[in-house]
Parts: sequence; structure tokens; C-alpha cells
Amino acid sequence: MSEGTSKVSARSGLGPGPGLGQPGQGMTWWVKLTLGLIVLVAVGVVLVTNRWMTERYTETTRNRAELRLAFYSGNIISEIQRTSIVPLLLSGDPAIAEALASGEFSGTSQRLMGVQGEINAASILLLDRDGIARGATNRNLLGSNHRSRPYFVQASRSVDTVFTASEAPGGGYDFTYSRVISVGGRTLGVIVVAADLSKYERAWSGLQDVVLVTDSENRVILATEPRWHGMSLEEVTTTTDVPTVFDRALSVTTGLTSKAPDAYLRGEAVLRTEARVPFQGWRMVSFAAYDSVREKVNGVLALEIMGFAILMTMISYFLSRRAWSLSMLAQRESAELRLLNARLSREVAERQKVQKTLEVAELTLVQSSKLAALGEMSAAVSHELNQPLAAMKTYLAGARLLLLRKRPEEALSSFQRIDDLIERMGAITRQLKSYARKGTEALEPVDLRQCLSSALSMMEPQLKVRVVKITRTLPRQPVMVLADRLRLEQVIINLLRNALDATKDLAEPRLDLILSTGTQGIITVRDNGPGIQDFDSIFEPFYTTKKPGEGVGLGLAISSSIMTDLGGRLTAHSGENGGAVFEMQLPLLGTAQDAAE
Repeated sequence: MSEGTSKVSARSGLGPGPGLGQPGQGMTWWVKLTLGLIVLVAVGVVLVTNRWMTERYTETTRNRAELRLAFYSGNIISEIQRTSIVPLLLSGDPAIAEALASGEFSGTSQRLMGVQGEINAASILLLDRDGIARGATNRNLLGSNHRSRPYFVQASRSVDTVFTASEAPGGGYDFTYSRVISVGGRTLGVIVVAADLSKYERAWSGLQDVVLVTDSENRVILATEPRWHGMSLEEVTTTTDVPTVFDRALSVTTGLTSKAPDAYLRGEAVLRTEARVPFQGWRMVSFAAYDSVREKVNGVLALEIMGFAILMTMISYFLSRRAWSLSMLAQRESAELRLLNARLSREVAERQKVQKTLEVAELTLVQSSKLAALGEMSAAVSHELNQPLAAMKTYLAGARLLLLRKRPEEALSSFQRIDDLIERMGAITRQLKSYARKGTEALEPVDLRQCLSSALSMMEPQLKVRVVKITRTLPRQPVMVLADRLRLEQVIINLLRNALDATKDLAEPRLDLILSTGTQGIITVRDNGPGIQDFDSIFEPFYTTKKPGEGVGLGLAISSSIMTDLGGRLTAHSGENGGAVFEMQLPLLGTAQDAAE
């Protein structure tokens, strides 16, 4: 530990440095003057920035509000103008006039609904000369009395189209155009068309700003707050909450450097923007909270204050270095030594813990390897025996049916096939038992044509269940290779079964089996299924694209291993017209013997 101590002392550079002051030494007059000037400059910059940025962001907010009001005003005027021409058109409709004259209103409502769908009006109401609703797009209003409603009274006194904005019974305002219907100077009724301006209220409700529309009498007729309907603009803007002590103090400090707000709305200072709607003296007013302006200004001020604070901190840091003493350096060295001792203790404890963990991991790895080998062998046995068992089940069912139909000779053929399958299962178990040795004592001359025919015979039960078009292309001469016939058939069966599984959802499944020769004997199995996406992983154990319970992913891995043991190889690629193509390549008999020698 003494060596570590000497190294720490050398690194820390203990000892008084040149120019260091003594503890307790006061600041000189020029240092105090510098700090005072920095404080004055900081206050001046903050005040000027606050006023300038407030005016800038306020003007920007006001311009944006004016643009929004112009857009909203245009929407309202467009809706009003579109609705204003509808009463004039309907008052001249002969069918409506005839219904009022004859008193037959059976098809009037349907007629009004058709017109509403064409012009997209909010609602249409047909009143007789007594103010009784005889036709309406809202059938709930049929038979209701509207004699005292402003749109009926004003329309009855005029020959032109009349616009009215009246308070609705359920709250809010109804905006309607009405026109009297007369024939030969005789008043028959009144047609009333409502303009849907409330949709703009619903659109404004999602905004942060407050938007409202007042009529010529300064009454609020449209607003983002429904409770303001019918109130005057002064009543809305004078509704304030009692400010807290903190709010009063904040308003005093803010007022020193900022303009007074245009108004107070719901107890908050707001920026008021007003625009004229060119219709019957209406006005549109927007209130934007000053909070957004203050947040932006405060963000800039915060950066300035932070910059000055960092500057003051740096000055204080350099000044405080003169007050360091040898005792503080000695304490630092002692602290470093204690940290070093604690670090060494932790490293020793961590190494001991890692050593114990490593021993446990080695034991766990050995056990896991045993379990993995056992699981892989079990899966392989299950995978290889499933095919013969499925075929045996099919042949047993066929033999049973043949015996019931009194056809024992044909049943004996099925039993013979079952006996062959049992012999095959025994060979598979013997093969798996000696799989670790991978011996070649069972190699013999084999005709690939016979192997392909035998594999198709084994797959006969599966092929009978489905309609699959199988095309075989075989040479006339035998194609002899040196191989284990049983294991070679096993590979072909695995490829056929995978091809059948890949085409099970197709309406016209097709399999192409091609046997070609050259320097090698090549068996090609091609299907018209969806193909294979990951060619790098298909030959890995337990990799499968099938659903759980349909496969364990060992067929292609075992087939690839068998082909390697026989001196050949198994490859896969995508077909030109889609589907998957598997190729079994084996050296011909003469080539294989020369290679063995």
C-alpha cells in the first residue's frame, strides 16, 4: 500500500504552486469593480432583451391571429352565401307551391330531404301560412308551431329573403334564411333554410386561442365557449378570477418591462385581435394567451441569465483557486487513498464472485449439453418414424376396408406393405443408433431411378389424399451411384413431403421430379409453392417455417447430413417462376470408386 500511496502523491502534484494566495485573503478593488460591472451589464441586457423580444413575439402572434381570423371569416361568409340562394330556389318550386295550395304534404318532406342532400344545407323547414311545419328534413318537427319564431314573422312581412339569428330553445343560436311562398299575390307559406355555422364552433374548440363572433348589437353569437352565447363582449372580457399574491407580484415585475395586456379573459392576460365580418355588422374577435409570448421571451432570458451565471461561476472559480491551502490538498490525497483501497477490495470480491460463477456455469453447461443431445436425438427419432407410422395407419385402414368387402387378396398386399414399413422402421432405429459413427459399411451400387420410384411408392398414401400434378423426367439408362439405399430414399421422401406441405394451400399444386446425369447424378425436386426466404438457415437443425406442431425443423438438417456422408451434397434455390428447387448431387458409380481409391 505504500507504493500505491507514493504513486498517488506523484500524480496529484502536491505542494504550493507559484502565485497561490493565502487563505482568507480578500479581493482587490479591481476584482470588485469587474464583478460590479458584469452585474450591471447583465441587468441592462436582460431588460433590453425582455422589451425587444416581447414586442417582437407579440407582433408575430398578432399577425398570425389576423391571418386566422381572415380565414375563419371567409369560411363563414362562404357558408352564408351558399345558403342564401336556397330559399329563393325553393320558393319557386311548383311542387312545393302545389303542396301548400292543395294541403297534400305526403311527399314534401322527402322532396326537402333530396334538396338537402344536393345542396348540403343544415336543415330545411316548410311552414304553412299559419306557421305549422308541413314538411321538414327533421321529421320530428312535423306538426310543430313556428308562428312566433322570428324567421316566420319577418319573412311574412317581406317579399325578399330574410336572414335571422335567433336564440335556439336548447341554447346557442339558429341562423336561418326564410322566404315567403306566394302565388298570385296570395301567401301560401314560408320556406326556412338553416345555415350550419355551429360546425365552425366545433372546429374552433380544438384551438388554444379563444375565438368568438358578435352581431351588430355586440352580442356573442358564436364562441369556443358555449356559455358565452348571448353575452356582450364586455361581459366576457371583464369576467376575471381573483389573482393570488404570487400572480400580483408577477404582474408587477412583468409590468416593469412589458406592455399591459389588451384584456383579461378567465383571469388570464390575453392579446386581443379583432376583424370585421362583411355581413350585417358582425365582428370576429380572437384572444391569444400572453403565456405563449412570455414562454418564448423567458426562454431567451433564461439563456442570457445562464450565460452570465456561467461567466460569474467561472470568475468565482478562478478566484477561489487562490484560496486553496495545503491542508485541502492533503485531505484530497487521503480521500484518493481511501477510494483506492475500497476499489481494490471491490475488485478482489468481484474476482472471487466471478470465479464461483464460472464454476457454476461450467457445471450448468455440461448438464445443458447432455439435455440438448438427448432432446435432439428424441426429436430425430420422432421425426424419422412419423412417416412410416402415418403410412402404416393408412394401409391398415385400407386393409380393414378390403376385408370388410371380402377382398382378402388385396388386403394381403397392404399387410405386405405394412411388413415392409416395419422393416424400414427397424432399419431407421438401427441407423439412428449408429448415427454417431457415420460408417460407410452399408454403401452399395444403387440405381437412382429405383430410389425415386420407391420413394414415390412410400408417399402413395399422402398423394392419394390430394390431387397433385407430378411430372417425372427420367433417363432410359440406369443411373448408378455408390450409396446407402435406405438413407437415400429417406432424403427423397423428406424433400417430397416438404414440397407437399409447401403446396397444400394451392388450387393446382405441381411437383416436378427430374433425374439428370453428367459428371454427377442429380435428382431435382421442384414445386410451385411460395418458395423459401431464408436460404442460409434452412439446413440448420430445428429451423422451420411450419406452424407449431407440424414440424420440428430436422428433416432438411438430417437430409443434408446424409448427403454429406454419402459424398454428395444437398442444395436449394428459388425457381425462375417461383417455388423452391432442391437438388441432390451424388458422384456416379465409376467416379465415386476412383475417389475412394
